[in-house]
Amino acid sequence: MRILLVEDEENIRDVVKLNLELEGYEVVPTDNGRQAIKFFHEQHFDLLILDVMLPEIDGFQICEQVRLTNLDVPIIFLTAKDTAPDRITGLKKGADDYLTKPFNLEELLLRVGNLIKRSVKSPENTPEIYNFGNNQINFKTYEARGSQGDFNLTKKEAMLLKLLVDRKNEVVSRQQILQSVWGYDVYPSTRTIDNFILSFRKYFEEDPRNPEFFHSVRGIGYKFIES
Repeated sequence: MRILLVEDEENIRDVVKLNLELEGYEVVPTDNGRQAIKFFHEQHFDLLILDVMLPEIDGFQICEQVRLTNLDVPIIFLTAKDTAPDRITGLKKGADDYLTKPFNLEELLLRVGNLIKRSVKSPENTPEIYNFGNNQINFKTYEARGSQGDFNLTKKEAMLLKLLVDRKNEVVSRQQILQSVWGYDVYPSTRTIDNFILSFRKYFEEDPRNPEFFHSVRGIGYKFIES
């Protein structure tokens, strides 16, 4: 699970980052609101922790911008702004939780864990050999049968197919695909993913120009549809 930590007090940022990492989370820290928005649009995160008082763009503005495109990712405010109107503003902007400084570290970790548990959808238990339409995929051997006959998938093709099938009938964002299939050590362009989807249509669709299974969702990502 990846967390975007936006906090301009270095000592608090370092302590929170360390303890989140000890809990097994991958943490991306920043002390700047503008950079936080850039990171959010470029990468996939499972939770955001936002200070309010930040350089350039404050936490309320970050939350507002995030909610324009993503209603699901959990957001926690961690801030010294502790009045009732501040808390109400944060929750109205779309935050899921609001914790004021000084805070109890264990309480923060519990709140993070609870929000992530509630937000994460468990993928379906996709079988090793998966059939859809007249197609078949063996996710262990990478062998497949499609509209043109039998062939072998590459490892990356099988990984991307597994992700889409696990989340069938849901939109999977480009950022999530890049994280899950490629990771962030190697960061291909989103055009690479487009090419994979085009290949899947050639492999498995009767009419690749009018796909039944593999759909693009403009500006967001891709969806594998099976009734």
